[in-house]
Amino acid sequence: MPKQKLSAKARKAKRIRDLAAANTRRREKMRAENQRKRRAAKKKGVSIKGKDYDHKSGRFKSVKANRGNDGKGTKKEGCKRKKRK
Repeated sequence: MPKQKLSAKARKAKRIRDLAAANTRRREKMRAENQRKRRAAKKKGVSIKGKDYDHKSGRFKSVKANRGNDGKGTKKEGCKRKKRK
């Protein structure tokens, strides 16, 4: 994936936004859960190389399969989007 071409000002603003999003309580809980699951899987001897934990399905998937709502995209995911008239 190519790097985003941003101005210095936009890059700095994005870095601040991304850090704020990554440190929300929800994301912290997800990271902690991911670490627990990975450590437990390694302890059991399960091969998880190149895989990510999918919080939605509750299992490990390839990095590719764990992006973009299983190939359906993220536009319709969640309930924050309201139908426009």
